This record gives sequence, C-alpha cells and structure tokens, in this order.
Amino acid sequence: MSILKVARLGNPVLRKKALPLTVEELRKPDVQELIDNMVETMREYEGVGLAAPQIHESRQIVVIESANGLRYAETPTIPLTILVNPVITYCSEEVADGWEGCLSVGDFRGVVSRSTSVKVNALDRKGKEVSINASGFFAVVLQHEIDHLNGIVFIDRMKDLKTLSFLKEYERYGIKKEANE
Repeated sequence: MSILKVARLGNPVLRKKALPLTVEELRKPDVQELIDNMVETMREYEGVGLAAPQIHESRQIVVIESANGLRYAETPTIPLTILVNPVITYCSEEVADGWEGCLSVGDFRGVVSRSTSVKVNALDRKGKEVSINASGFFAVVLQHEIDHLNGIVFIDRMKDLKTLSFLKEYERYGIKKEANE
C-alpha cells in the first residue's frame, strides 16, 4: 500500500463534482488498490475521513474511520466505512454547530452548522448497496466527506469566518469552549 499526496486548498480537483463509479469500475484491481491506499493515507495523517478528490482522484469514494486515541482523544469510535457514490437522502432539521478541520485545509479549524442526523445510500467496496443512518459525530463526518465529492470544503459552510483559527490557537486559547457557551 502507498501513502498518497493530499490535495491542498486551492487545487482545482477539490472544487469539481467527482464522477460516480459503475460496479464494474469499482471491482477493478486498480480501484480496490486506490481504496486501500486511501485508508492507509487517512490513517497515516490521523484523519477521520478522506474523499477521493482529496488525493487528486475525481471519483465518488469516501473512507471514514475513527479510533479512540488517534488525532483527538474525545472523538467517538466509527468503524472503517467505505462508501462509493454516496448520496445523502435525509438530513434532520435539527442542526448543531461544531468545530471542523480538514486534511486539505491544513492547520485551520472553524465552526460549521450541520444536521445532527442523516441517512446515506451508497455502494460498499464490493458494489453492494448499503444504507447508513447516522447521528452525532458520524453524521457530521459523512456530511463533510460527501461535501468533498461535490466540490465543497468546510470553509464554504462556515457562517462566521471569525471562528476560522489555526489549530495551535484553537488549542491554546480554548476557542472550543467559548464557541459552545
């Protein structure tokens, strides 16, 4: 497996709508290897999600995983989830503000308002149809990663750019606590 180069904000691939895959394309060895490399890359950089456009591939593939003790100790566990051609079919009307970051945006964090629960239909890596009902942190990660497939980064969703902060300042000055008060 290989660690892939992550596209950074400003790269045009991050602003394109990614292309869907057919089941036949999905089953090809090069696509399966791409998925394995995406998982390896996400883990190497201690991300909780990675979309194919973030590694310079304009394809509708998302990998998600959160294990305790990775980048942030407080994040809930999410088992390895691989989604191809994901579509959000339901978003709750209830929304919550939360801090987000992104491997493609570097050491910036910002507050984004997201639905607290979603339903996503997709294919798994074998081409089988799956449906996921998610809430809380998992719902936020799904929305964030699927946004990447539509050319959207979290900064586009921020209502107040005053919350955009470097990670060190976010940690140093307790910005997280202030935003939740």
